[in-house]
Amino acid sequence: MPLSGALERHAARNPQNPAFHLDGRVLSYGTLAATARRLHAIFSNLAPDGQSSIGPDNRLIALVTGNHALFPAAFAAATSGRMCAALIDPHLPEATRQRLLDKIDPDLIVTAEGDNLHVRAPRRGAAETVAEQAEATDPALPEGLADAPFLIVFTSGTTADPKPIIRDRRSWRISLATGAPFFGIAAQTSTYAPGPLAHGLALYAMTECLLAGAAFHSTRHFDAHGARETIRRHAMQRLVLVPTMLRRLCEGAPLENVAAITVAGAKLTAGDHALCGSHFPGAALREYYGASELGFITVTAPDDAASSTAVGKAFPGVAISVFGAASTPVPTGETGTVFVRSPLVATGYLGAGDGAGLARFGALATVGDLGFLEADGTLHLLGRAGGMVLSGGNNIYPSEVEAALQSLPFVRAAHVFGREHADLGSELVAVIEPTAPGLTTAALTTALADLLPRYKQPRRLWLCAKMPTTPSGKVEAKTVRQWVAEESDVLEPLR
Repeated sequence: MPLSGALERHAARNPQNPAFHLDGRVLSYGTLAATARRLHAIFSNLAPDGQSSIGPDNRLIALVTGNHALFPAAFAAATSGRMCAALIDPHLPEATRQRLLDKIDPDLIVTAEGDNLHVRAPRRGAAETVAEQAEATDPALPEGLADAPFLIVFTSGTTADPKPIIRDRRSWRISLATGAPFFGIAAQTSTYAPGPLAHGLALYAMTECLLAGAAFHSTRHFDAHGARETIRRHAMQRLVLVPTMLRRLCEGAPLENVAAITVAGAKLTAGDHALCGSHFPGAALREYYGASELGFITVTAPDDAASSTAVGKAFPGVAISVFGAASTPVPTGETGTVFVRSPLVATGYLGAGDGAGLARFGALATVGDLGFLEADGTLHLLGRAGGMVLSGGNNIYPSEVEAALQSLPFVRAAHVFGREHADLGSELVAVIEPTAPGLTTAALTTALADLLPRYKQPRRLWLCAKMPTTPSGKVEAKTVRQWVAEESDVLEPLR
């Protein structure tokens, strides 16, 4: 069902029900729908015609609000009718934000202005401030065409500027309709997703809740202590997290009311699974693997054994294949490029691509991830094409080494990559954030000996007191590699 129609229905039937919580501020479904209507009317008035990079048939609305109490109203308005929303994280460097705006050339730009939102039409020089609306005085939100663009999100941009990915409504409508019963999303399911709403994980979780008429909880900034208080005070039933957040939440007393935890963005270790089980004893833990360009690909079952590489079986409606260099399927257990046949794949990148990322071959699509399938359909991920390191004649996938490092109890985070080496061709190096001071080379080498052959163990190691991360919770690879290249004082050489 379209989001606009769902909000109108919930507002008519249960206008007083809470829809969106953010740091003590609550929007009911009635208020949410009324505010979305007002915003849609203003968008239509300020941009009567589409003149952006997506063409004249649609108006492109850049939402640069961050996690704001009126974000769901802005998102609903900017994805209704002939509108298309582009989500830009305001925490990106100003120069990066401006380059992204220049690339998409939006008709309107929406930013936060205290408790309100500021809507600006850059071509016309017109602007308007919008406050929360108590009553609906504008026309109902119109539904948009299924095959029209409705959303632009950006890749994580860990090594370069983020790329704009454009989606039509059909792919999300299919995904949401499939996922609601699969993940158990109902009107009674309260969800807490403290990540940035400009990124897919929290944004999708919010949309799931609003479609179901459930209460969704967010926060401006993730803080483990504050998050635990929110979970306890509101008796949260479901959490949607990246692994870093889950680990931080496991640093206090157990929280027994949580019934389900969904994790994505990076792989959980066996230690993470054990930690989650002890701190959230009543929670069914699911991991899913997906990509902004491909949507859901695989999902684990709550009773699956923890694994450093296994990411579960295909999401309903998705078919997975693994192909070798000759563009033919490889046998079970052999590594190749992961392809999907799926109705959830994005339209593509907006503007000229850089030759990397999403690629289509007939009905199949890939982002270049490498892995293998077990006989029962379980997919194992080993890295991304182009990320493989050839060292001393050996093929090494850095993500496999990262997973081994992060499975160690004294390692909180790790980033592994290859550097040029005169003798080996490339040498494997790692930057590690330890859980406590005092990590030694001997302790690390002894622990890795049980997990990896010698040729896969990093030859050079640095310690980092706190790894830089992207807003979505991933290690910011570009910064870490720059620190290594510059021999930054932020890093402590281990060997």
